[in-house]
Amino acid sequence: MSGVVFAAFYRIVRRIPTGKVATYGQIARLAGMPRCARTVGYAMAGCTDPTVPCHRVVDRFGGTKACFDTLAPGTQRALLEMEGVVFTPEGRVDLARCQWAP
Repeated sequence: MSGVVFAAFYRIVRRIPTGKVATYGQIARLAGMPRCARTVGYAMAGCTDPTVPCHRVVDRFGGTKACFDTLAPGTQRALLEMEGVVFTPEGRVDLARCQWAP
């Protein structure tokens, strides 16, 4: 996939405020590519730019991904919790409370 496409995803993700999350599908839709959620995942997993808060992107159920657990298991969750993101008892982000609405 083109670096131009990934750059479009990164621009959108940079807009997610602290304490909010977006889903892979949401990022794809905002980029005008509604069927490319998986591509968003590849872009986030491969991102090395520290200005892109990739940890704020979760799956459609609010689940975190192991590829963001760079320091230890649970790194993505810990980063989100430090920003005030609320998790359900099942361990998923409470999307009703924390999903970004641009």
